[in-house]
Amino acid sequence: MNARESTLSQRLARFVAETSADVLPPAVTHRAKRHILDTLGASLGGATAVEARSARAVMSLGSGGKVRAWGTSQSFNARDAAFVNGVAAHAFELDDAGGCDHSGAVVLPAAFAALACTDRPISGKEFLMAVVLGYDVGRRVLEACGGYSPHNNHGWHSTMTCGVFGAAAASARLLGLDAIQTAAALGHAGSFSGGLWGFIHDASQTKRMHTGRAAESGLLAALLAREGVSGPTQVFEDVWGGFFNAFARETQQPDALLVDLGEVWKLMRCSIKPHAACRSTHAAVDATLELLQGRAAHLDKLISVHVSLSAFVNQMCGGRDLNTLASAQMSLPYAIATVLVNGHAGIGAYLHAQRHDPRIAAAMARITLEIDPDMSDLDEPVITLAMSGAEPRSKQVVVPLGDPRNPVSDANLAAKFRTLAGMALTSASVKALETAVLDLDNLADARTLTQWLAGDADARPVVR
Repeated sequence: MNARESTLSQRLARFVAETSADVLPPAVTHRAKRHILDTLGASLGGATAVEARSARAVMSLGSGGKVRAWGTSQSFNARDAAFVNGVAAHAFELDDAGGCDHSGAVVLPAAFAALACTDRPISGKEFLMAVVLGYDVGRRVLEACGGYSPHNNHGWHSTMTCGVFGAAAASARLLGLDAIQTAAALGHAGSFSGGLWGFIHDASQTKRMHTGRAAESGLLAALLAREGVSGPTQVFEDVWGGFFNAFARETQQPDALLVDLGEVWKLMRCSIKPHAACRSTHAAVDATLELLQGRAAHLDKLISVHVSLSAFVNQMCGGRDLNTLASAQMSLPYAIATVLVNGHAGIGAYLHAQRHDPRIAAAMARITLEIDPDMSDLDEPVITLAMSGAEPRSKQVVVPLGDPRNPVSDANLAAKFRTLAGMALTSASVKALETAVLDLDNLADARTLTQWLAGDADARPVVR
């Protein structure tokens, strides 16, 4: 079948199945290694979170397996491992953003589980290619839905709705599926898609489950395709039951699925998060840090903090519920308050004792949010800080730290990884894993990475 006769999913599948790993530019390879290291760090730290423990407890009720739950002594079958590792990856809100949206937490757990489903060695170079393809496909599906804000504004959580395609693509590549089988996997993924923003109204822990479910479903899609189960080849076409007609009827741009395929790698637009909160709060955190010159505020001198923001960001992050880690991490007022009180928005600033510090309540009482109708959905907030004895000062950070245009340094990325990975691994394993990931393109078999992922997260304090 030539390109003119192929459906969108068949053309995308051919690219996933047949593109040589040799085409990856060095810059993309380098960036992929950074994101793999970052995701593994987020996952290993996240293994101590209450949601990750709960996910492991549920999955342990089934049959056993040989695939490691990262940072623990437990093993599961491949599907369950993809789920529990996906949950852990997103448990601290420190996984990357800007892809499907949270691509790393979806693609990496599926990719590692797929490694366990094949008997052939998978070179580090080939593993990198599979991961890059997963990022690429997940983001392309989101852009073909019309982009982040239109798709998520309709109530869909794109990390799950679009991420499942990225997980399926990465898994299909690692399982060695041909173009026909890969197209079937993408077809299955369309029917396995889902995920609603309903968690935002009470900050339920469902959000943490979405990455795990997308990883598990993407892996399952590829495994079914490997066994010869056919999937719809018109999953992206303008037909009744097509993905875009069902999930993005009014905003769909199907041509975006294939535009600049193999020329623009979507991984390169992804962000690495320096702050332990929703990405939509990061510019406000950076602006507040700049206004305070990197120091905590003298609360006795704090008069007010005024935040001018878009309706979309207000809807997503305007809440003030601090009862759970998840709710605090989705709160822009809390993100600003913890900078005022603690001078940072790292994971330590979001734990139970810090959330209930009386100084936080005092700071939040002086923070007001005002929707600016002239702001577009993804415009960054403007922070105006008023302190006694000084003129009010305003700041808008247009490109927050962690954005590829304002990247986290390699040194700071390594420090983040070591801190988080050290929550579950020995220092020797942390060092060995970091070394191996950063040299992944020279690794003979990516499956050897798993030897450094065993830890004792279940014996560590529960993070909530």
